[in-house]
Amino acid sequence: MTDSELDTVYTRFCRTMTELGEPDTPLFLARFALLAIERIGNAQTALSLIDAACEDLAARTSH
Repeated sequence: MTDSELDTVYTRFCRTMTELGEPDTPLFLARFALLAIERIGNAQTALSLIDAACEDLAARTSH
């Protein structure tokens, strides 16, 4: 994926969450995650991505 494509996807992702509104964003994120995990098709890769995604967040909550 090129930088331009990544920007397009990220922008669409953010706009979609904004359009859905805050109450529906967690459900959207959960559904997106399940679809992405299925598409990845590899448990170890998915687990590694989960760990990477929460790495900085876990450090923030421990302060």
